[in-house]
Amino acid sequence: MLSYVVSLGLPDPDAQLVAVVVAIRAARGGVGNLTGTDLSALRLSDARGAVDALRALGWQVDDALFDGDDPATPVPVTVPDLAREADRPLPFGKNVRSRVSGWTTRALSAKPVKKLPPAARLAGLFLAAHSTSELHGQIPPDLPEACRAALPDLLRKGFLAELSEGRCRLDPAVRHLSGLRRPTEEERAAEPAKAEGKTVPPRMPDFQFDAAAWSAWKTVATPALRRHVETVEYCAMCALEPGRVAEAFMGRVRPQFFPKWIKDAYGDWKDSHPDRGPQAAEFTVAFRAEHGHGPSYNQLCSGMGWGVNRSVRGFIVQRLLANEWLMDTSPVPWTLRPGRAAQDQGIALPKARSSTVAAHVGP
Repeated sequence: MLSYVVSLGLPDPDAQLVAVVVAIRAARGGVGNLTGTDLSALRLSDARGAVDALRALGWQVDDALFDGDDPATPVPVTVPDLAREADRPLPFGKNVRSRVSGWTTRALSAKPVKKLPPAARLAGLFLAAHSTSELHGQIPPDLPEACRAALPDLLRKGFLAELSEGRCRLDPAVRHLSGLRRPTEEERAAEPAKAEGKTVPPRMPDFQFDAAAWSAWKTVATPALRRHVETVEYCAMCALEPGRVAEAFMGRVRPQFFPKWIKDAYGDWKDSHPDRGPQAAEFTVAFRAEHGHGPSYNQLCSGMGWGVNRSVRGFIVQRLLANEWLMDTSPVPWTLRPGRAAQDQGIALPKARSSTVAAHVGP
């Protein structure tokens, strides 16, 4: 993705940074949503100039991105290169696209770089992508010159622990951003749920999707809930099967039981993820700007790169909810958003949604 953006020949890091955000969102269908809030978060020196540079490439960006009444309203951006059927520059599947999008959001909002100029944050993306979980990395040959000049800023701010000609070493605080990451021993040990002594909660009976029953269910839902349901159902980014959406909303919610091995796995996992709360809250804000709805539990954990099995993922999210880093509108799915603890740190959704929707399905 980064090499593709560099190959476009854009004039400056402002335009390149916007191109990174749009390209990963448009990777699968050629159209990605962007909001005025996204542009503000990128802290560009010339946002209009950056967008004009993309337009010069043929990217279609509506003026509503700047002139709309609500900066949180998604504006579709069409990228012709990514819309073609064959020889697409970014042949990502849905899961890969989601993981890369989540990684991009986390890397750009990492504490050491989030207030640095665009060239430094773009450099941070490149170096993290070319570093291993052991923190060792290399300076890629296609790193833009403006980014190369900003490398000392990454060292000064603690994104890098070491910097030498051609090589670098990530600071342990940003280990979770390493792109050449291998599964850890902990993750490999947590994955085989069938291992001795590790019981998994029984699966629910297979859900039988009935299109007529699903349509009838939506008919009697409140207007706000139905809007939320259809936002999820018709989300081009998620591209979910109707049966999966119907099961999530119509299926009976059962009490969750977490055996000791899941709690033990969580205890080991959390020690290596000290910033999990703020990072998860920031992810839900970015996810909603892109999708129009909150992430599911699995979308959150996949997007964050938390490579643990499904059962442990459920417990992770439950702890984030209990500690008020996240909140949701239970039992309505796809409603995760920043909780009170995150809001106290300034991590919140744009205040653009009506109180009616908030009361029924969550903003």
